[in-house]
Amino acid sequence: MSKNRVVLAYSGGLDTSVAIGWIGEHTGAEVIAVSVDVGQGGEDLQAIRQKALDCGAVESYVADARDEFAEEYCIPALKANGMYQGTYPLVSALSRPLIVKHLVRAARQFGADTMAHGCTGKGNDQVRFEVSLTSMAPDLKAVSPIRDFALSRDVSIEYAEKHALPIETTKHNPFSIDQNLWGRAIETGFLEDLWNAPTKDIYNYTDDPAFPPIPDEIIITFDKGVPVAIDGVTMTPRGIIEELNRRGGAQGIGRIDMVEDRLVGIKSREIYEAPGATILIAAHQAMEQVTLERDQARFKRSVEQRWSELVYEGHWFSPLRHSLDAFIEDTQAYVSGDIRMQLHGGRAVVNGRKSETGLYDFGLATYDSADTYNQGAARGFIEIFGLQAKLAAARNVKFGKGIEVGESTL
Repeated sequence: MSKNRVVLAYSGGLDTSVAIGWIGEHTGAEVIAVSVDVGQGGEDLQAIRQKALDCGAVESYVADARDEFAEEYCIPALKANGMYQGTYPLVSALSRPLIVKHLVRAARQFGADTMAHGCTGKGNDQVRFEVSLTSMAPDLKAVSPIRDFALSRDVSIEYAEKHALPIETTKHNPFSIDQNLWGRAIETGFLEDLWNAPTKDIYNYTDDPAFPPIPDEIIITFDKGVPVAIDGVTMTPRGIIEELNRRGGAQGIGRIDMVEDRLVGIKSREIYEAPGATILIAAHQAMEQVTLERDQARFKRSVEQRWSELVYEGHWFSPLRHSLDAFIEDTQAYVSGDIRMQLHGGRAVVNGRKSETGLYDFGLATYDSADTYNQGAARGFIEIFGLQAKLAAARNVKFGKGIEVGESTL
């Protein structure tokens, strides 16, 4: 009789390497390790594939999804100016649905009936993995060895040493780190004390902004909301993100220290590094300021907030996100042009804008002799615009409820 099979989201680290054998021993299932490269760096995919097999996986599925992640996840997030609580650019949240997509693909390929991940019961990622799975493949089950089988770090180290697994078990890293093209997330350890300032050693994507190199001026070209070139050189979305990570990171741009509201109800102190995302969102917002109509821009801000909440909470595949995407995509029709920025000392400052599709009219905006604005029209506009306030004020006076100004009542 054939054994049940489990697809495991495999990073190559201690916990997921131990989980391969642990799942087999506790469930009797065979494990297919699934590794997805979303730009996290570290070992190459073939090294990770071999490590998974050496740790007992019966199959190892690997996928280079860096371009897919940039084009199908990071770019939609950019168009939405996606930032949870107005601060966090959804670094980890964006990668989870893509990883689940490949987990489901591997499950179908290798005949698995269960997905496994390495998340704890405290975090957001368990929700993102399992809600994404439910949305894509509701017939598959989900398990988490750390959450469901009490697979703590101490137990993992003991298991790895006992079975001589080919992984590092002695190095103690107090932090939990997740990284990809869009940024890097750091939590736990001494950061859990909110009074402790981050130390320099926790950063990897960014250099110290207190000691920056000379200012770096950059021009980002957009076409319908998508960045297509840097300094006139056409690049892919992935290439642009990588280039801005490099140049922005050298200037210490994109460091974030926040206490965020997790989906499970816990407040959590999080440190992020997202130089490329920080620069691109600032540039995209500046391009929208030039090209979006006023009411469209106002409404889009509320859509951006809801979009970010949905993605943060694991609802990437929800009908509402797809509907919001349709609105967001429509707003990008004229978001084209160049944004000039200065990168220096932890800041990305917009100092130039140029667009053939913008709504900025120099003749209407200028105060010099080239002014084409009919100032005489303002008097009638103000009278009509303020008519409701005028009528309300008259009623207040009639019934003795005038506005107090000093000792008198108007």
